Amino acid sequence: MDEIKKEILALRAEIEEHNRHYYDEDAPIISDFEYDALLRRLEELEAEHPEFYDPASPTQHVGGTAKSSFAPVTHEVPLESLNDVFSFDELRAFDGRVSAALAEREYSVEPKIDGLSMSLEYENGVFVRGATRGDGVTGEDVTENLRTVRNLPMTLKDAPPRLIVRGEVYMSRAVFEQLNAERAERGEALLANPRNAAAGSMRQQDPKVAAARKLDICVFNVQKAEGVTFATHGESLDALESYGFYVVPHTILRNIDEICARIAEIGDNREQFPYDIDGAVVKVDSLAEREALGSTAKAPRWAAAYKYPPEIKESVVKDIAVQVGRTGVLTPKAVIEPVRLAGTTVTNATLHNQDFIDRLDVRIGDTVRVRKAGEIIPEVLEVVVSKRPDWAVPYRLPDTCPECGSPIVRDEDGAALRCTGAECPAQRLRNIVHFASREAMDIEGLGESVAENLISAGLLATPAGIYYLKAADIARLDRMGRKSAENLINAIEKSKSAGLARLLCAFGIRQVGSKAGKVLASRFGTLDALMAAGEEELRDIPDIGEVTARSIREWFALEQSQHQIRLLREAGVSFESAEAITDSRFAGQTFVLTGTLSGYTRDQAAEIIERLGGKVSGSVSKKTSCVLAGEAAGSKLAKAQSLGVRIISEAEFNEMIK
Repeated sequence: MDEIKKEILALRAEIEEHNRHYYDEDAPIISDFEYDALLRRLEELEAEHPEFYDPASPTQHVGGTAKSSFAPVTHEVPLESLNDVFSFDELRAFDGRVSAALAEREYSVEPKIDGLSMSLEYENGVFVRGATRGDGVTGEDVTENLRTVRNLPMTLKDAPPRLIVRGEVYMSRAVFEQLNAERAERGEALLANPRNAAAGSMRQQDPKVAAARKLDICVFNVQKAEGVTFATHGESLDALESYGFYVVPHTILRNIDEICARIAEIGDNREQFPYDIDGAVVKVDSLAEREALGSTAKAPRWAAAYKYPPEIKESVVKDIAVQVGRTGVLTPKAVIEPVRLAGTTVTNATLHNQDFIDRLDVRIGDTVRVRKAGEIIPEVLEVVVSKRPDWAVPYRLPDTCPECGSPIVRDEDGAALRCTGAECPAQRLRNIVHFASREAMDIEGLGESVAENLISAGLLATPAGIYYLKAADIARLDRMGRKSAENLINAIEKSKSAGLARLLCAFGIRQVGSKAGKVLASRFGTLDALMAAGEEELRDIPDIGEVTARSIREWFALEQSQHQIRLLREAGVSFESAEAITDSRFAGQTFVLTGTLSGYTRDQAAEIIERLGGKVSGSVSKKTSCVLAGEAAGSKLAKAQSLGVRIISEAEFNEMIK
């Protein structure tokens, strides 16, 4: 029973995380099919074990929340979700439940548009407010963005005095491809898919951005209509069309076999729609019968959404290209014959890493089956070995970086292959930003945006190049000016004396962060002494170990690393330890810092303790020598008191370090 409960809790947490990605961030990381499978498994477990019922479970509410950046809107009529079915057998079971309650029934069958659901309010025929679905009860007021939707009528013809309708905002495939072509020409990141592009556009703070995205809307339901009544859903859609709305195409059918055939027809002809679809919706047509059937906590009993499985198509691998990311990781991708998937033309598919390539045995020339993971990222599912040409050979990623020629190493804790080059162009921005960061050389004012500006202007190519920048050149950059340039140059000059520990951290050697940098600086005193040390000597140092020792020796042996060191030496950067212990009064003592100090930051206090031979720990134990407690000290102070550990104030600390 404990295992069942654990699985239920784990599924709830996983589904809520996917809800956040899909509804709130407009960036799903799994396909609808995979998400629905998780939800279905949770529903089964909760049905079998009602003792674990929780009203907060994702099976009991609609996913999504209203963002604080937009005014909240409480929907007069909740915007419910739909129960999903994944086979015609399940659809027949749905029809069986409806027919058990209704002697006669007709259904409206409609394509399920893959966009962003909206509530639209009209008063006396004038559009007054629009809101996202949110959690179904509370949405976001996106009225101004909706005014930019091309086919949304601002005024209606012969409409009721008050009308609320529900529709789906979408980006047409034609617009999506046009926008991506324009973004590619400008060197901008491509939009992932039409659904995410539409959803992201609706959540822009500036309506001009939404207007540039050329969105459309398709209306599919009357939520509320004052002064007019409709007998059927089909009748209400006809009325909406007469008012001026673009209405979802629908077919009224009675026979379940005809319904299944119509759904198959919609799926086979999905390319004929101007928008992406991810299924078909079957709704009881009679509004009175809908009222009789009612709803569950999150979905109506009178409707079902048939979900099409993810599209999988065959293509041929023309080549395997290797990209080097900002962190130096090599990512292979299959360059394939163009194929249409989930509304877009796909020419590349991710191969993840060498282990993935080996597992599937993907080769250039292979015919492969491809789908979109999360309906966003194209990926290779399997190789059709029967179609493999005789000349195809196993593929291996290169041993050297395709960008800079440096050796490639495999991460100790994973399958990633990584470039080791200190001057690799692909890692340029990351390496420079890390070098200047607070835990490294602590160059104030040299963050990511300034670094990007310097790189784009051709003023900076490597971390060592920071020390060759000139104020006059910096001052000519956008958003800089003379004073900002002078401040940056002063910060760079100050960093020259940051000391060996910070410099070692700044190098970005694998496994060498601020802590290892301090250990090495304390042990060797100078960079030259460290470079002269053998791997065995490094391994014997506490907190270093075999993997770190090997990483250090490999990094110093690289030509690009040696070039960086020469440039730094010529620029006057200190290679000596600023942390050398000349006073060991705290030797053998371990300090824990808690609360806010008035005279130091915690990092400054820690540096002082370490310079005097002590160690700093993040947690209190019986081995703790002293707890330095500042204002608003928390649980660490309470634990120190319970263990009888010595507690000192900032004033006492000042006396100790005199």
